[in-house]
Amino acid sequence: MIQRYKALALQTECFAINKCKDRSSAYNLMQKSLNTVLAETKGSKAFIGPDLKLVVLPEYFLTSFPFGESLDEWREKACLSTDDALFNQMKEFCVQQSIFLSGNFYELDENFPELYFQSSFIIDDEGELILKYRRLNSMFAPTPHDVLDDYIKVYGDDALFPVADTKLGKLACIASEEILYPEIARCLMMRGAEVFLHSSSEAGSPQLTHKEVAKRARAIENMCYVVSANSAGISGIDFPFAATDGLSKVVSYEGHILSEAGTGGSMVANNYLDIGALRDYRSKVSMQNYNARQRFELYAPSYTNFTHYPANSFKMENPSKELFIKTQLNVIKKIQK
Repeated sequence: MIQRYKALALQTECFAINKCKDRSSAYNLMQKSLNTVLAETKGSKAFIGPDLKLVVLPEYFLTSFPFGESLDEWREKACLSTDDALFNQMKEFCVQQSIFLSGNFYELDENFPELYFQSSFIIDDEGELILKYRRLNSMFAPTPHDVLDDYIKVYGDDALFPVADTKLGKLACIASEEILYPEIARCLMMRGAEVFLHSSSEAGSPQLTHKEVAKRARAIENMCYVVSANSAGISGIDFPFAATDGLSKVVSYEGHILSEAGTGGSMVANNYLDIGALRDYRSKVSMQNYNARQRFELYAPSYTNFTHYPANSFKMENPSKELFIKTQLNVIKKIQK
């Protein structure tokens, strides 16, 4: 067990594949993006030093996001499986650099061939894929919740909220805007999570944005570190380049900002994570021991008896962006009633 080590939220530019005409040209651009990210990670470790053991990448480091493409078009152009050569390259890199690497990508699944999922991952320093988390809340992308019954039949309940017990502590992933959903972080904490790895692509504003408030809140209320990597702009898409740029950070389990990048490509958001100190903090009898003071039985009936966004929404209709909008409108009407 490594009690104390450095973590880096790498802030790097993302290259959009949206204007690529076919799978081949899109894949070439993904390869270029990965080469750039790995070179920047290697350079960052050389500068930061051998204590750097954990690196978190931005949400869209390989592809950017769908921008007008249908679900079928995006699946054909942008999605990968975890046995792809790009993943093998990342695995080999983690061994060479003796680091854990976390990021986010669009994933194919042979059990759900008509869909794709937005997935976060962790590769350890032995080149093993030790965790894969599939985003559960999304506006326009399929999620396990949309096919929940079938998904649980294939993978089981434990696959929804995975936590990896590693020599760097107990690691879990939170994808992008899911930092705004406290239930995601809470369910991961229930399973022992100590460090949230947050791959994001968002407005790095000097104002306290919703996500900025949420990062600190999730750290405090779950007594967890948050390592949050934002992009340093997205190029190659009809979208203002710096709209998603800046303020990657490392947040302590008491909600303090330990380090924070400015805008543009940066390795400034790196700091020590002291897992021994976190565990000691969690072991104390105090008003601030929010984990030990939880009374989940009070809340369970409300979650059982109230539904908003329905599970298994793809059972009756084919997935499409129009279906996502229709479903949310129906939920809003239900809530208003």
